[in-house]
Amino acid sequence: MATKRRKLGNPLALAVMVLLMEKSMHPYEIAQTLRRRGKDTSTKINYGSLYTVVQNLEKHGFVEMAGVQRQGNRPERTLYGITDAGREEAVEWLSDLLAVPAQEYPIFETALSLIGVIHPDEVVRLLEDRIADLDVRIASAQGGLAKLYETLPRMFLVETEYQLHMLRAQAEWVRTFLAEVRDGSLEGVEQWRSFHETGELPQEFLDLEGPPPDKP
Repeated sequence: MATKRRKLGNPLALAVMVLLMEKSMHPYEIAQTLRRRGKDTSTKINYGSLYTVVQNLEKHGFVEMAGVQRQGNRPERTLYGITDAGREEAVEWLSDLLAVPAQEYPIFETALSLIGVIHPDEVVRLLEDRIADLDVRIASAQGGLAKLYETLPRMFLVETEYQLHMLRAQAEWVRTFLAEVRDGSLEGVEQWRSFHETGELPQEFLDLEGPPPDKP
């Protein structure tokens, strides 16, 4: 199943559309509602650009002006509502995200792909720090989730459950990898260590890249 190329790619736009499926709101209320519901833990929310997101949604016909709110001496606030096209887009976009795994390029994967530039002994120290931090986050997430279960149906907490699961999975993998680097059982670790001790890339690593390309 291939994902459709979207007119808007910012997940915040999806969050806004889904929220407006409940009722019409002005951008400030949208921001407050997202914050109150804790959506900033699962969606990168830049509240300063929220008005731009709403304007782009309006430009593409996914939301429309639904009225004006007047409260006392405060300036008028434009209310926005979801359009039929917006409902269709939100449901289709969300369906794609649920069904099709996306290549998201997490920054930790970038660091792992470049890890060879750091001495393995230093990598051990750094990963020990990471595990300590992960353990704190896991304990905090477990405590917070247990508290939330007391007041909220589980369906409203599935993203928090997933976040906790991923933290646990990462901690388990890092512990295994760390042990292999520490005890020298990781394949290639001796060549890695040799590179830092001699300053020369081991021939075994050079051979993996194959012959150099022909000169033009």
